[in-house]
Amino acid sequence: MMNKQIIDAMAMKRALTRITYEIIERNKGFDDLILIGIKTRGEFLARRIAEQMAKLENAQILVVPLDITGYRDDLQNDQVAKESKVTTKLPVNIDDKQVVLVDDVFFTGRTVRAAMDALMDQGRPQSIRVAVLIDRGHREMPIRPDFVGKNVPTSSEEKVKVNMTEVDDQDDVELINLNK
Repeated sequence: MMNKQIIDAMAMKRALTRITYEIIERNKGFDDLILIGIKTRGEFLARRIAEQMAKLENAQILVVPLDITGYRDDLQNDQVAKESKVTTKLPVNIDDKQVVLVDDVFFTGRTVRAAMDALMDQGRPQSIRVAVLIDRGHREMPIRPDFVGKNVPTSSEEKVKVNMTEVDDQDDVELINLNK
């Protein structure tokens, strides 16, 4: 495997700032806005976006983590899926809210589909939009992100790894070639 850094810490910060401005421009206010971060890195990205919104607009945005384990279509164990669905309860009512789902990498669309299923089991938001740091293409679902930090075309032999100081002690994005 060969790793190549494609985004450094500064470029990552710029991409998040761009996403933040786009979310601000798209929303008429912040009273009904909720950022829902898909665990694990999506949660940390959502927190960073909320921090920037607080600085730029003096707005306190609710950030909620979402565990979609029980909604994934690639789980082998049905019992794990059933148990996970029970623990996916959101601590907030999402009815009639503007929800922005936040994740690190958009690939096939299956993760976002699972997240939307989890959300719809818990309420009926006014809208659901998707914000991702990296969009790498290769759709398998008719879903696309609304807010993208960077488009990174990849091959099927490559993987995109987002590193964040909260879990990896550094901020950057690597392209990993799985065949070398």
